Amino acid sequence: METDNGKGLILAVASSVFIGSSFILKKKGLKRAGANGIRAGYGGYTYLLEPLWWAGMVTMIVGEAANFVAYIYAPAVLVTPLGALSIIISAVLAHFLLKEKLKKMGVLGCVSCIVGSVVIVIHAPKEQTPNSVEEIWILATQPAFLVYVAITMSIVLALILHFEPLCGQTNILIYIGICSLMGALTVMSIKAIGIAIKLTMEGVSQIGYPQTWLFLMVAATCVVTQLIYLNKALDTFNAAIVSPVYYVMFTTLTIVASAIMFKDWSGQDAASVASEICGFITVLTGTMILHGTREEEQQAASESVRWYESRKSTNEEHLITLYSPEY
Repeated sequence: METDNGKGLILAVASSVFIGSSFILKKKGLKRAGANGIRAGYGGYTYLLEPLWWAGMVTMIVGEAANFVAYIYAPAVLVTPLGALSIIISAVLAHFLLKEKLKKMGVLGCVSCIVGSVVIVIHAPKEQTPNSVEEIWILATQPAFLVYVAITMSIVLALILHFEPLCGQTNILIYIGICSLMGALTVMSIKAIGIAIKLTMEGVSQIGYPQTWLFLMVAATCVVTQLIYLNKALDTFNAAIVSPVYYVMFTTLTIVASAIMFKDWSGQDAASVASEICGFITVLTGTMILHGTREEEQQAASESVRWYESRKSTNEEHLITLYSPEY
């Protein structure tokens, strides 16, 4: 494997380990805080005093930083799908630390993600790192990518102005579509910023180029828009459905955008490209299986709670009848 791709691979895997672990740390922190005060789901903020929750936050920040740097060294077609490994890490840790049992289908989902990731890593293309932010700007202003950006922004505006008022509260693809489309542009901008930072640290300053600051403004705008609509999606729909749909759409669009802008697949033979696509599909399948298993567990837990509350209500009514003055 090429040196830069190797660095990107190590950083992407490390990022997944940190991010996957952060979910468990934060959840344990939230449980402890909920036992000593008002739960976060009911508007409580006692988790801010819980060290475990802060440990989870720090771990997540480290993971996101590693992911950011990974995009500097490796193409998006390698880094982005490896994000699915964080789901495996959190599922395995939850099994041992939170006693959330990982069922057979969950294990199958984990194996699918691992197999798909290995295939992608083996056939990942070598990336040609630009020597200046001006070269990145040339890539960003090539006709093919400008057409992609124009189509993306047209779809986003149509979703926001026309479809969101009509069916935003009933169709999950509206909010997730906006998040994913803007997310792909976010990755392209952040990758450009990361390369500019790397070159500056190597002694070739990119601060004086206006393109650097333009990429920074684009990234900030895309991130804010992405977060707004992701929060809307999570507030409106079941998180067990939002997560896999968002992962599939975001990852697919990011790989497409990167392939157009950075020509990730240029110089590769058809067999390698086909192998990467198959690996990607395998990762997506594993992700859907994992989230499908979690959704079934959530539904089962919800049904148990409803049964308990119904039984409790029936018993209370029976006691009221027994102790009524009429009897």
